[in-house]
Amino acid sequence: MKNVTVIHHPLVQHNLTRLRDARTQPQEFRRLLSEIAGLMTYEATRSLGVKKVSVRTPMEKSAGVQLEKEIVLVPVLRAGLGMLGGILEMIPHARVGFIGLKREETTLQAHFYHKSLPKNLSRCEVILIDPMLATGGSAVAAIDFLCEQGAKSIHLVSLVAAPEGIRRVRKSHPTLPIFTAAIDRQLNGVGYILPGLGDAGDRLFGT
Repeated sequence: MKNVTVIHHPLVQHNLTRLRDARTQPQEFRRLLSEIAGLMTYEATRSLGVKKVSVRTPMEKSAGVQLEKEIVLVPVLRAGLGMLGGILEMIPHARVGFIGLKREETTLQAHFYHKSLPKNLSRCEVILIDPMLATGGSAVAAIDFLCEQGAKSIHLVSLVAAPEGIRRVRKSHPTLPIFTAAIDRQLNGVGYILPGLGDAGDRLFGT
């Protein structure tokens, strides 16, 4: 699919298999999710712009580069928190915002219950963290809100995606880059990904 990157790195796929396993307990699930998020960060940030700078080493002056824009990480609560720590390990200087969305069980529509973002998003690279791209309703709502707040460059990082969710994001935001560890088969009748890994938030926090 256009502008969709599936990360096939062996360590990513190894951790994903462990996350899918129903026997994996919350403590291990949290560790694996954080690790896989850090690994996915390398691919999700590959295209970030850099500018040339010069630094002085202990020996002499040297050429180097630094990121052109500040990075803002925006996890979708609550499952997105499980990936935030691993990404912050890779990008410790990033600022962090939060979007809280709850999906109605009957209509599958996403409703905001929390919004907290840094200022000046137009000058930043925004990484939206939504572990399960299922119907795509939460992702599209979050992306629309980020755009309304001035964000111009957004990358979506999802652990597992359903084709239906990708199509919905594509319909609203055709060029937005999506990074995922797997595109699963389909959604079931109540909007869960198959084969998926269950409710990531419930498994993360043992609820």
